[in-house]
Amino acid sequence: MTTDYATMTAEAVSFLKSIISIPAISREENQVADFVQKYIEEVGMQTGRKGNNVWCLSPMFKIEKPTLLLNSHIDTVKPVNGWRKDPFTPREENGKLYGLGSNDAGASVATLLQVFLDLCRKEQPYNLIFLASCEEEISGKDGIESILPALPPISLAIVGEPTEMHPAIAEKGLMVIDVTAKGKAGHAARNEGDNAIYKVLNDIAWFRDFHFPQESPLLGPVKMSVTQINAGTQHNVIPDLCTFVVDVRSNELYSNEEIFRIIERSISCEAKARSFRLNSSRIDMAHPFIQRAIQLRRVPFGSPTLSDQALMNFPSVKMGPGKSSRSHTADEYIMIKEMEEAIEIYHRLLDGFRL
Repeated sequence: MTTDYATMTAEAVSFLKSIISIPAISREENQVADFVQKYIEEVGMQTGRKGNNVWCLSPMFKIEKPTLLLNSHIDTVKPVNGWRKDPFTPREENGKLYGLGSNDAGASVATLLQVFLDLCRKEQPYNLIFLASCEEEISGKDGIESILPALPPISLAIVGEPTEMHPAIAEKGLMVIDVTAKGKAGHAARNEGDNAIYKVLNDIAWFRDFHFPQESPLLGPVKMSVTQINAGTQHNVIPDLCTFVVDVRSNELYSNEEIFRIIERSISCEAKARSFRLNSSRIDMAHPFIQRAIQLRRVPFGSPTLSDQALMNFPSVKMGPGKSSRSHTADEYIMIKEMEEAIEIYHRLLDGFRL
């Protein structure tokens, strides 16, 4: 039976227009989750829901088969300044569909859902789960992290994010560190007090200059950036407290805990990690899904951006329509032809696939 990619694309575009028109800023996704749930149930499938996460298991689910998860997120960032169009009014022009979340990651949600529904029409060598999750943009604990323990064991996840339909087989992790130095207040005109700003200078220089010895062929080195600093109350008071924030992007050769231990040993100020949750991830190039993607002329690569892969303790690959450079920008858009290409590639990768 020939797959009707044109009809699937038209349905995906219509679905995407609907979800663009429903504001879904992180932690405010309830209305778009309602829409997704109703859409799936109206085509005759049963859904599960927790908070603003909606999922669906393939009707021919058999626990003895491996399970493949199709996942993308329904939340968006807030519209940035510079939009010349209404971010919540889908607008199709010259083959482009404009709207907030169109590229990141509405097109992935829409195309993965259509492929899921089509693949469920016949028995596959694996089970399928479709999951539209929330709070991805803020790595919220009520997002995918709250759902995974309730799902059957997963053998492989495809995470829909804009990658131009090339498989990201590794992605950098994230750790945010708060560093604090304490001094003693005094009058700036007299030789008194202990300036907390001076206490952080050597540590800031260390973050700037230190290089972790292990560099990844896919992700490069661990990257540390001091991104915020705060101290002082007024010009004539020696500051007794100085704090700064470090953004750490880890590669798969270090866990966040390992990186933090190195930092603690190397600086003099007090450091505290906000979380160790968001580690780097990687899937083996020899994995049968990656090999199948290569046969379809897809090019594996390492991604510098974070996704819900960081919260998955099973093999996963990030792959979806659109370009990462369009994400979180004014006048965000997806190309209709990118959605059509995505549906065909997803379908060809997954139909009859054996894990």
